[in-house]
Amino acid sequence: MALKESQQLLEAIKRSSRPLICVPSGGGADAYATAMGLSKVLKKLEKKPAIVAADGKTPQNLHFLEGHDEIEPRLENLRQFVIELDATKTKIEELSYEHKDDKLFVYLSPKKGFWDDKDIRTSASGYRFDLIICIGSPDYESCAQLYTENTDFFYRTPVINIDHSPDNEHYGQINLVDLTASACGEVCHDLIESIEPGLMDEEVATAFLTGMISKTKSFKTKGVTPKTLQTASKLIAKGAKRDEIVGRLYRTRSVPTLRLWGRALARLKVDEQAGMVWTMLSQQDFMHAGATEDGLTDVIDELIASSPEARVVVLIYEMADRNICAIIRTERPLDAIALTRGFSSSGTREEVRLCFSKKTVVEVERDLIQKIKTQITK
Repeated sequence: MALKESQQLLEAIKRSSRPLICVPSGGGADAYATAMGLSKVLKKLEKKPAIVAADGKTPQNLHFLEGHDEIEPRLENLRQFVIELDATKTKIEELSYEHKDDKLFVYLSPKKGFWDDKDIRTSASGYRFDLIICIGSPDYESCAQLYTENTDFFYRTPVINIDHSPDNEHYGQINLVDLTASACGEVCHDLIESIEPGLMDEEVATAFLTGMISKTKSFKTKGVTPKTLQTASKLIAKGAKRDEIVGRLYRTRSVPTLRLWGRALARLKVDEQAGMVWTMLSQQDFMHAGATEDGLTDVIDELIASSPEARVVVLIYEMADRNICAIIRTERPLDAIALTRGFSSSGTREEVRLCFSKKTVVEVERDLIQKIKTQITK
C-alpha cells in the first residue's frame, strides 16, 4: 500500500541530513514564518536545515521570531571543486596560492621528489543539501533566482512541495498541498500533528500562527474556515503568542515606517473601474523618512487596508542603485503573474516583484500601469 503524503514526507526527512527550505518570491510573512517554524522542527529531528528566501532576508516585522537572522538571500557554495593529490610517496612540505589576472595559482612544495600529472585528479563534490522543501511556491519559477541560477540542483535533488494554493503545479516528488488550509502555517501544523505532536513547542506554534494570522489578515479573509479557527486554537493552546503576533504585525510600526506610509499615501492614485490603486516612492522619500526597503511590506499592507475595494495594489519604488522596482499584489480571481506577463517578474499569483533598468519612476508608472489595466480588461 502506498504511504500517505505525511508518511512519505517523514521518510524523506529521515533520510536527509542537510535539508534546504526555500521561501519563494512573494511568499510573504506566511512563507517566512512557516519556514522558521519548520526549521526548528527539523533541528529537533537532529537535522541541519538552512533557509533561503528569494525576496531576501527576513522582513523587519518578523524579527520577533526565533531564527529570523538565519535566513539567507542567495544559494551559495552549493558544491566544491576538489583537487586530489596522491601524497603516499611524495609528502607535502608547504601549500600556498595567489590570485593573478582572474586566475588562481596553487603552489605545492614537496619535502623531496615531485609529482606528475597522474598523481593529480580533479572533481566536483556532491551538493551541500540533500533535500529541498519549498514553502508556498506554486511552481519552480516562483523561487526566482534561487531556481534560475541553480536549475540543475533543483532537478537532481528530491523536492517536498508544501502549499495550500489551488494554483500549485504539484512539481515535487512529494506534494503536500492542502486546498482546505488557509495558510502554509496551517498545513505544517497539520503535518506535525500527524507525525509527532510532541515536536510542537511554543516557538514552533508561534511561527505557524504568525503565518496564519498574516495570510488571513487576522482571520478576516474569505479563506478562513472553522478548521482554520480550530487550528489557531490548538496553536494557542501549545503556547503560541497571539497578542505579540498581532502587535508586531499590525500595531507596532517604527517612526520611519510611518513617515514612509505618509509619503506613499500622499501619492496614492485610484482607478475605480479597474479596481486598482498604486503609488510611488523615490530615493528621496526613503531618505527623508529615514526608512529602508525593509519597510515596503508594511507600506503594501497599509495600502491594502486603506483600499479595501481594490483588487490590484501596485507599489513602484526607486532602489539605492537608481533602478526602479515594483511590487504587485492581487485578489483572486486576478493573477499577478498574468497581469505582468511580458515583464521579467517573479513571484506567485498573489504577489510578484519586478525591476527595470534605465527607466525613471514616471516611465515605469506609465508603462506598467497601462499594461496591467489592459490585462484586467481582457
